Amino acid sequence: MKTYYNSEDLKKFGKIADFQKPMADKFFDYYGEVFKAGALTAREKSLIALAVSHAIQCPYCIEAYTVDTMEKGCDEEQMMEAVHVAAAIRGGASLVHSTQMMNKVKEISM
Repeated sequence: MKTYYNSEDLKKFGKIADFQKPMADKFFDYYGEVFKAGALTAREKSLIALAVSHAIQCPYCIEAYTVDTMEKGCDEEQMMEAVHVAAAIRGGASLVHSTQMMNKVKEISM
């Protein structure tokens, strides 16, 4: 069965340089810097990336950062907790916009 997502494509990520090497080089340099340990450890950054991957629903990122967090010593409970944080923020972001709806309802009802 053919699907849009093909996990084998993740291995081809570096090939983005084939069509635009200068921009790819800049991206990969930046990406590498972002994920170096700094104020946050590389492990913490990987957990953040795993959570964000779920929030933006990128199957390639989910796969990559599931492996990466495990390689950095995270366990299933930590990984799932990070995913729940992402889900709570994503859900909250939808719900907070209900204030716009409530404001409009009150405006129309007056």
